[in-house]
This record gives sequence, C-alpha cells and structure tokens, in this order.
Amino acid sequence: MRTTTRRHVLALASGALAATALSRSAFADDWPKDRIIRAVVPFAPGSTIDVIGRIVLDPLGKQLGQTIVVENRGGAGGTIGSAVVAKSDPDGYTLLINASAHSAAPAAYPNLSYDPAKDFAGVAMFGVVPNVLLVAPSKGINAVKDLVAQDKDGHMTFASAGVGSATHWAAERFLLSAGIKATHVPFSGGPAALTEVMTGRVDFCFIGISSAIPFIKNGQLLPLAVSMTKRSPALPDVPTTIELGFVDSDYVFWNGILAPAKTPQPIVNRLHDEVQKVLTLPAVQEKLKAQGVEPMPMSPTQIDSMIAKEIVQNIKLAKAAGLKFN
Repeated sequence: MRTTTRRHVLALASGALAATALSRSAFADDWPKDRIIRAVVPFAPGSTIDVIGRIVLDPLGKQLGQTIVVENRGGAGGTIGSAVVAKSDPDGYTLLINASAHSAAPAAYPNLSYDPAKDFAGVAMFGVVPNVLLVAPSKGINAVKDLVAQDKDGHMTFASAGVGSATHWAAERFLLSAGIKATHVPFSGGPAALTEVMTGRVDFCFIGISSAIPFIKNGQLLPLAVSMTKRSPALPDVPTTIELGFVDSDYVFWNGILAPAKTPQPIVNRLHDEVQKVLTLPAVQEKLKAQGVEPMPMSPTQIDSMIAKEIVQNIKLAKAAGLKFN
C-alpha cells in the first residue's frame, strides 16, 4: 500500500515537473509577445552604460517588434537597480543593462541582497570601453607623472560614479599600481562626477570615454591616460597607463545585458543572437565607435564565467588596497 502510494506521488511529481518544463518551453517559443520589455540601467542618465545601452536597445526593440523601455535606477554603485532585476520574474521582460560594476559589487557591498553571479544569467556583450584619466586644464597637470608627483602626500581627491562603480575601481587599480593614495568622492553618476572635476572641486577621475569625449573635445577636460593594455582608437594620442609603466593598472570596463537567473535558455539564446545582429548594423557600429566602444564578443556561458572570476579578483583588490566600505 505504501509502495503504491509512493509510486503514485512520484509519478504525479514527475508529471508536474514535465508540465512545467513544457510550459516554460512553450512560453520561451512565444517570447516576446505583446509586452513591453523593461531594461533597467542601474546608473544615471548620461552615464557611459546608459549612453551605450540606448544605442543598442533602440534597434534591438525594432528587431524584436517590441517596445523596450529604459528605466534608470541609479545609486549605491549600481546595486539598487541590479537588486530590482534580481528579484524580477525570469520571463525575459525585465533585463539589466550593466557594466563591470556588477562584478565589483560584492567587494564594495558585502551585505548585498542579491548574488551578482548566482542571481543573473549573462546574455550578451556590447563591448568594452576604456576608462580615461581626466583633470581640469586649470589644475596645470599635463601628464600622469605630474599627477603622481603632486599626490605623494595623498592630499588629492578623485571622483567616481559611485562606490564600487567601474569608475571607482579603475581609479583604485591605478592608485595601487602608482603607490599613492587619494580621497574618494563618490557621486550618483558619471555626469555629476565629471562636473566636479571640470570645476576643479575634485582633482581627477577615471571615467568611460563615452561620457568624457564631448568635454575633451571642447577643452573642458584634459585626458592623461586610458586604463587599457592598448590605446583607444577614440583617443589615439593618449597613452595607456600600462605603457607609462603602471603595472596591473588596466581595467576592463565591459558593458552588456544580463537577465534574472532561471530565465529560460531559449530566451537568453534568442536575445544573445538578436544583439549580435544589432551589433553588425553599420549605423550602430558607427555610433559605438564614436563612443570609444571596442568589440568584446562573448557567449552567455563565457559572460557567466568572466563575472565569477572578476568577483574573486575584485575582492582580492579591495584587500590589497586596504579599501574600507561602509
């Protein structure tokens, strides 16, 4: 009697799981359908990831035949907006447009309400954007060596788009390599950080070229170096921190799409493929090139692996630099 009952229960459970799998598969095959897709950008409008995200999302929405609405949810180094997506239904209708700050979050915010690796699935990369070291011309600093020489006593300040953001991490890597210290002044987004550096109230910053180019062109900001292993085509005359002799000062500022974990794999694959198509459009390539974005093709699985690896690296960096976060 017990054996029969147990078999019956197991059969029912197996049937329920099969039905769930079938329903998910059918749902994935039907995606997207007559629903707005929400793309959360966890930084302020005008930030590097916001600018790049909109360049890709507009044609992506047209390609999918659905409206994609960008929702800026900035604050706390991108963790506020990321938490919103982590808790969303994994149905392909809520996406996260994020950057390297995603994998830096655990080092800066050890009490996160979500796990950047386990609660998200990598979808597609837009590319990598060099961070550029900027100062106001009024500072009289014309080269990186001048900045390092002036900051030997650690009295200088640097701005960022928030604690744990890619702009924060790029600066910390440089400071560690240069053997100097500076006071971190975080803001709610890249535009605010740039404004403070332009006015001279904050001494310098590292920020994505996409946000900086307009101010470099009009002479409001002076680029001293880019934190990459090679020079950026967008600023070919600006040296890299590596070629200037600052070992391990490079920082990969990737930008792309993530989805909540457990999003059906067919949806993830479809989104990945559609983004790749968008990235081949001449108009999109031209816009991304103008923003200093360089290709960084990766599969969803490769993105997941990269994020898991970066989380470990960033925690080590925080310890090596003696960084303390509230």
